[in-house]
Amino acid sequence: MTSRVDQPGWRRAFDWLFRSRETGNLTIAQFPNWPILVWAGGTVLTRFIDGMPGVIFQSIATAALIYWALLELFRGEAPFRRALGAGALIWVVTGLISMR
Repeated sequence: MTSRVDQPGWRRAFDWLFRSRETGNLTIAQFPNWPILVWAGGTVLTRFIDGMPGVIFQSIATAALIYWALLELFRGEAPFRRALGAGALIWVVTGLISMR
């Protein structure tokens, strides 16, 4: 087995970006957790429901996505997951600001 130092630069960069520090597993994608499922469900419902119920579903979906983004930003297993959370948070906040 080669040590990490003996690996090519691209391999070390890939491992740094995508591997969990605790388990060593790749953490590019994982089974969706409940905030992402709530966001997806709320987003789908807002496509079919108008009026105040639609606004409520959209608000719940947005709150769930913000919660997920904060979880990834502060508790993500690898830098990629943290960057994904930061990107999602920036995307949501930018969208909320542009609505004003």
